[in-house]
Amino acid sequence: MFKLMLIEDDATLFHEIKERLIGWSYEVYGITDFSQVMQEYTEVKPDLVIIDIQLPKFDGFHWCRMIRSHSNVPILFLSSRDHPSDMVMSMQLGADDFMQKPFHFDVLIAKIQALLRRVYNYSNDQIEMKTWNGAAVDYQKNTVTNETGSIELTKNEIFILRELIEQKNKIVTREALIKSLWDDERFVSDNTLTVNVNRLRKRLDEIGLGHWIETKVGQGYMAVEEAALS
Repeated sequence: MFKLMLIEDDATLFHEIKERLIGWSYEVYGITDFSQVMQEYTEVKPDLVIIDIQLPKFDGFHWCRMIRSHSNVPILFLSSRDHPSDMVMSMQLGADDFMQKPFHFDVLIAKIQALLRRVYNYSNDQIEMKTWNGAAVDYQKNTVTNETGSIELTKNEIFILRELIEQKNKIVTREALIKSLWDDERFVSDNTLTVNVNRLRKRLDEIGLGHWIETKVGQGYMAVEEAALS
């Protein structure tokens, strides 16, 4: 079980996030004395740190700098401050990601999973959710969620999206998609695949993501990941 340290002085928000994270089988630790953050960090030895910028005594930038001087633990900033300089500063100090409040909890979970997977190399089979262009794609609930909203996909649509995301920025041929769907015991003809992809794209359009599924004429389809191209 992964241990997370949540450095957040808003007690109501802290307990809300903690309860949700516990529901995902994480151990969650808070701070009892905001002047002794490093001491408590050293005692807990968390696998990941979630930290706000505005804190008592010293701000989150100070503690990020202190933690990073001792450890490469993944650090995720969670802040209501939205100035670009805050994000730049957090990254310059060694943070791994930045989320602005208010936020969708599903997206937070997806970011946590992505960081843990990247740092600790645990199996993709354990991942029920992925991030894609800032959205959380939940393979168990068949949902895609971002700051615009949330949509629910059919089993075929989520299967196709998963196949494309797993090979993001690469063309997945129509033949490969059909074969995967057949192997998963889903009856899919060439025409049915076209219909499903078109429906998937229209559903994604509802939250501003449809254009990230590109049709490569005569080849197949590609899920474009903006961050991976930059």
